[in-house]
Amino acid sequence: MRYLTRSSVFGALGRRKGVEQFVGPITLAGVRGIRWVSVWPWQDGYNVSVHDVQDLDDEHYRDLSVFPPLDPEDEDDTGVGRMIGHVEDPAEALELAERGTGAAPHRWVNHGVAGDDYADFVLARREQHQP
Repeated sequence: MRYLTRSSVFGALGRRKGVEQFVGPITLAGVRGIRWVSVWPWQDGYNVSVHDVQDLDDEHYRDLSVFPPLDPEDEDDTGVGRMIGHVEDPAEALELAERGTGAAPHRWVNHGVAGDDYADFVLARREQHQP
């Protein structure tokens, strides 16, 4: 089972492990990309970051943290993303991520697994465009 239950998300965060989610396609200045969001423990709370990266259109590339950023000015943020908040409570971190990025409450995965959803997205898009 790829997706975590809400209690499993809180369990991962409580063990100081990050969670993430592939949100979907985006376009920035006419360039096709994808968005993913991450929540990870940091110091006395949790950082919430959104990542707008290039769509490499290859189901074999699943480490979203190394995808090039869509905005060249964010080039130094590869992997780290754009932090949208730091909060003390894990429930508040998830709520911020879901409200601020369109992440779905039932689609959180462990750190490093969101690339599987991206691969599924690439394959489904190809199937739609086949004659």
